Amino acid sequence: MSRIPRIVILGAGYGGIVTAIRLQKELNYNEADVTLVNKHDYHYITTHLHMPAAGTDNPEKARVDISKLIDEFKVDFVKATVLQIKPQEKKIILADSTLSYDYLVIGLGGEPETFGIPGLLDYAMNIRSINSVRFIREHIEYQFAKYKREPFRKDYLTFVVGGAGFTGIEFVGELADRVPELCKEFDVDPSLVKIYNVEAAPTALPPGFPTDLVEYAINALTNKGVIFKFSTAIKECTQDGVVLANGEVIKSSTVIWTGGVRGNRILEEAGFETARGRVKVDQYLRTNEYDNVYVVGDCSIVMNDEGRPYPPTAQIATQQGDVVAHNLVASIRNTAPKSFKFSNKGTVASLGKNEAVGVVGSSKIKGFSASLMKKAIDLRYLYIIGGIPLVIKKGKFF
Repeated sequence: MSRIPRIVILGAGYGGIVTAIRLQKELNYNEADVTLVNKHDYHYITTHLHMPAAGTDNPEKARVDISKLIDEFKVDFVKATVLQIKPQEKKIILADSTLSYDYLVIGLGGEPETFGIPGLLDYAMNIRSINSVRFIREHIEYQFAKYKREPFRKDYLTFVVGGAGFTGIEFVGELADRVPELCKEFDVDPSLVKIYNVEAAPTALPPGFPTDLVEYAINALTNKGVIFKFSTAIKECTQDGVVLANGEVIKSSTVIWTGGVRGNRILEEAGFETARGRVKVDQYLRTNEYDNVYVVGDCSIVMNDEGRPYPPTAQIATQQGDVVAHNLVASIRNTAPKSFKFSNKGTVASLGKNEAVGVVGSSKIKGFSASLMKKAIDLRYLYIIGGIPLVIKKGKFF
């Protein structure tokens, strides 16, 4: 009798968790030995994190226990930190054990890209995990409390967000909505609170996003009190704030960096050919070096029809998980693999309560209707991974 193939999935982000869920649906019992490795025992919904970071939602809404998503009879879950990948030996070194594999799926997630800006790693916070957003929320509240004790420290009430991509824009929108509540709670004059969004590019949101929607977003957030500084790079981050490329200094006790994501350094250390920690994969989402190693999410580079890499998004990672699971099953059963073709279902950026901008198909949407679409997109993902029970438990309907 031939040995059952071993599949190891590293990371329970969008790509990893969808791969695991699809495999447990497609594979028969004892057709493969599937192991999911993640450093936490929960999956978190990255596209929700800007809300609990600002304090407008509970972090638990963005967290889903992995045990609620996987079938323990088909998928073994290992809570552990990945230290090293040894592809030549087909081994994974964990903090307290070693795993062997026949097929490997790498979805470890990305790391903040600092672009070499001094001080960012030391003094800036990042919206990257459940723990990080809890820290940011409590830190913000603490600044208001500290200001009441030291009213001459205006920097306590000055918030700098580096980067005006989706995460930066969505966070400043939520923070602007939270400020009036905090001012009322701590008896602070709202005019003293400053929210800066600093962006090296000449405008907000990713390149190619419709200009009229970008203008709408900027105007909506400006009306909420956000101060934009475009075409202005952060030169240095210090414990006292940021120094901009034009020489301006913004004194702040709160700097949050959302300006970029790179792949995981573990892939570089494993010897894969990478660009900023990301691996260029083939049409089946495999590495060029090993046809039994697949890469998804922030760690992968997938090229569009114009020869440019798609930006790493939850939507792409989810679709990658579907294709990787299909191709793993195909490899085990000796059937035809499927090429990855990204199908853009739409992109929506929230701007705070009941405000958003987006493109769905050929339609541009904004305001309340876009906000409803954002909720619908989020509900769809919850349904994909957990069905109606998870939609009811975690969904945001109104």
